[in-house]
Amino acid sequence: MLLDLRTARVQQELDAKPFHEWVLPDGTLWTRFYCSGKQYLLRFPGLADFTVSANGTKAAAYPMPGVSRATIEHLYLNQIVPLALSRQRKLVLHASAVEVRDRAVAFLGVSGRGKSTLAASFSISGYRFLTDDGLLTDKEGDGYIVHPGHPSIRLWEDSREALIPGGTDAASPVDYTSKARLLADDQVAFCNAARPLCRVYFLGDGNTGRVEIVPLGGRDAMVELVRHSFLLDVEEREMLARHFELLSALVEIPMFFRLDYPRSYAVLPDVRDAVIRQVAELESGVCS
Repeated sequence: MLLDLRTARVQQELDAKPFHEWVLPDGTLWTRFYCSGKQYLLRFPGLADFTVSANGTKAAAYPMPGVSRATIEHLYLNQIVPLALSRQRKLVLHASAVEVRDRAVAFLGVSGRGKSTLAASFSISGYRFLTDDGLLTDKEGDGYIVHPGHPSIRLWEDSREALIPGGTDAASPVDYTSKARLLADDQVAFCNAARPLCRVYFLGDGNTGRVEIVPLGGRDAMVELVRHSFLLDVEEREMLARHFELLSALVEIPMFFRLDYPRSYAVLPDVRDAVIRQVAELESGVCS
């Protein structure tokens, strides 16, 4: 699905009421969701309106005057595409993922838990990243595969300074965040091929003194997956039923864990070692 960038326009007040809203952890309104029957309208206040066809195959962007193209492209890649894919009956999660021993390892958590930092930490240590966010997974055989996303990672400046080698290219800055979008290169390594999913880690809040990995049962994993799913229409029963079917099948595989660790860059090597060790210890056939 290509970005269809339309002429800039001021966001006019709408007669309809939104059927859903996204609010950031600090209470800031991020997105309003509207539906006209034939298409959806997603409003990012002060930034842009996006329309998405009912079947999720077409989208158009209407930026506010003065909003940069880089901002629109950023919103499109990280918000609109994952939501549109959900209308195509795809399972897309708010997650980063990396390649370990030719398999995919995913990290899920609310904003600020360190998904991107973990992906960057692995990628500069010889383990290529698959996606920074918007993890697309499909059923394949007895398991699931993770498809590669956009070859870039978004990091706050402190993480960038602590982890990323100098000289790594960054995309143009966007209007609503100071996060840098770093483009994959020889040092920030990217995997451009699908990999079988073998481990899913839900990130804790960092209120611990050591690296902790605890298995999660199917019911707890289901609750977490629901919280971290991209869904364009949270009110359409057919789509919700399909989504729960997909999640129910996914949690049948025993690969879910709670991962917590002190939020210190010095601890990241220990986190990597613990995850890599778990993947290495998998019994033959578990992730095939």
